[in-house]
Amino acid sequence: MGTSATRSKQRWNSANYTQIKAYIAPDIASAFKSACLAAGSSMNSQLAKFMVNYCQMQPNQKPARVTELFHTKAKRRKAHDKLLCEFILLRDAQEHANDNVPENFRDTKSFEEAEEIVNKMDEAIYILESIY
Repeated sequence: MGTSATRSKQRWNSANYTQIKAYIAPDIASAFKSACLAAGSSMNSQLAKFMVNYCQMQPNQKPARVTELFHTKAKRRKAHDKLLCEFILLRDAQEHANDNVPENFRDTKSFEEAEEIVNKMDEAIYILESIY
């Protein structure tokens, strides 16, 4: 059984990558391994480059790492609360704008859409408040 770091790396790799298995003649595999060693690169990186070129696609960027800002649950909760407060202010601003619409424009489609925006924001706030 490997170390905790090895197990963690294996879990991360299995969640973020797909393993491909190929059967290759031993002499080809050995030559490829030697060529990669001489070039100072891994066999995996060379195979990945070949597949990207062969499929004519852009290589994927590495997955974003969790920043220190959200490293702990307390920090995530604090960021969530801050965003929720800003979203409530945004909803309040939309509601205030709706309240300032003159009576003769309240039967328009755009006013109905503005009211629906407030309703959807209220629903979103209800959901967001239940997260933490």
